[in-house]
Amino acid sequence: MPNDPSRPDVGNVAARLTAMARAMPEALAVVEPLGYDGGRKRRYRTITFRELDEQSDRIALGLGTMGVGPGTRMVLLVRPGIDFVASAFALWKAGAVTILIDPGMGGRKLVGCLAEAEPEGFLAVPSVQAARVLLRRRFPKSRFHVTVGRRWLWGGTTLDELRQGPRHGSELAPRAADDSAAIIFTTGSTGPPKGVLYTHGVFHAQIEALAGRFGIGPGEVDLATFPLFGLFDVALGVTAVVPDMDPTRPGRADPARILEAVHDWNVTQAFGSPALWNRVGRYCREHGARLPTLRRVFSAGAPVPADVLSRMKNCIHPEGDVHTPYGATEALPVASISATEVLDETAARTRQGAGVCVGRRFPGIAWRVVRIVDGPIATLEQCEPVSPGEIGELVVSGPVVTRQYVTRPECNKLAKIADGPALWHRMGDAGYLDPDDRFWYCGRVAHRVITPAGPMYTIPCEAIFNQHPDVLRSALVGIGPAGRQTPAIVVEPHPERFPGESAARAAFTADLRELAQSSPITSSINTFLFHPGFPVDVRHNAKIFREQLAEWAGRQ
Repeated sequence: MPNDPSRPDVGNVAARLTAMARAMPEALAVVEPLGYDGGRKRRYRTITFRELDEQSDRIALGLGTMGVGPGTRMVLLVRPGIDFVASAFALWKAGAVTILIDPGMGGRKLVGCLAEAEPEGFLAVPSVQAARVLLRRRFPKSRFHVTVGRRWLWGGTTLDELRQGPRHGSELAPRAADDSAAIIFTTGSTGPPKGVLYTHGVFHAQIEALAGRFGIGPGEVDLATFPLFGLFDVALGVTAVVPDMDPTRPGRADPARILEAVHDWNVTQAFGSPALWNRVGRYCREHGARLPTLRRVFSAGAPVPADVLSRMKNCIHPEGDVHTPYGATEALPVASISATEVLDETAARTRQGAGVCVGRRFPGIAWRVVRIVDGPIATLEQCEPVSPGEIGELVVSGPVVTRQYVTRPECNKLAKIADGPALWHRMGDAGYLDPDDRFWYCGRVAHRVITPAGPMYTIPCEAIFNQHPDVLRSALVGIGPAGRQTPAIVVEPHPERFPGESAARAAFTADLRELAQSSPITSSINTFLFHPGFPVDVRHNAKIFREQLAEWAGRQ
């Protein structure tokens, strides 16, 4: 397939950067925060599209000289910012397969996932290179090493040395749509993290889907709180502003620093987790702050509570909106809904236990809700459709749907459904389609509680208890073997409302029992437990690890 930068929608996805560098060479591509000057004004490091393209060319040429070429698997573990973006596009220009993983998942999981990916090299910060040396037996194929920062005793070269090297023009290894571009790991919210194979074609399809649905284009300024979204920004000609925060801990971000970046750069759109926007929205309400340049806010990773959507919508541009794209690492984006639609129409039904409406599908996406099966489904013909409004499992197909896991490949049989040359992905999400072809999410299939009276689904049940003013969040879990499980509600109260005394606990429990009896979907629940802090995923700080809570509940 051609790699003509004038046709950035085909071939190597890095051609999109070259096309933007030619179309808008002096526009800022990436902005990253530094410290403060003597007057306590934030300083920034910036790079234009032309500079980024040339810098990534030099790095790609250096990588090629080292022996990194088409198909070489390279771990990329670099802090968000210019180095990260330049390195990612350089690896793609060289034809390498970039291994992207969330470092916040924890050391043991991180090492295990990287070992399963069998990397042939590391482009990483010194601490990662040091760990690689100590654990060299876990990475027997690794031989290409580039350090971002100071190199110590592990050999290889540095990123600075590569980007100061020669440039012979545009570096762009020929890549076809089906050629591998990246291995991106799932969060592991329902089992061990798995490495998903992304092709250049999938990246192209994702970029086109986001641009087409939301009208994202050159000249906009995005607050990139999730590193991967910063790569999409550059491919779309959007300035990526990296905020001063730890992207692996969005629930601990300082809202003042988020507002600082938005105001300093007149940010027009922003992507963040529900936990981040919860903090920002509360801060804006408490301090009377506004973000008038923001016209488009994205939040994804888990259902976004209506109050979070409302607070954020109230503090951005009056004509702006908050969007909640739905999907998974294996298939993204699948659908989306706006805060306006949620607040005007679906939120009331969600509070009554109808599930969370994730909206309408993107163009090019096909979807069906089928009867839940706990084992593999080999072909689409084996899928049993459910009646309209009946809860089943969502399966999807389309150009953004990835085809395989390259680590833990045994999971492919459980996740993929053959349909001739096409492939469908099982989202692992339970829910139903309404008459307007909108999907209502009712929880993960693996998290349903199977009682003698039938299955119970997490999101509808939890919505009943989340209405209590002292409840931060709740989780439905099952105690006992599947088929004979006892449903239990575990509540994480707001920290200041945790019931320490027995009388307070009894009163809180009585309230929860009354709420349970207020709805037919929760009336069978008689077990209520209090937990000080739910285990959640590090990427979005929003997905509840209900398996861990179920084990905890069983010990109480």
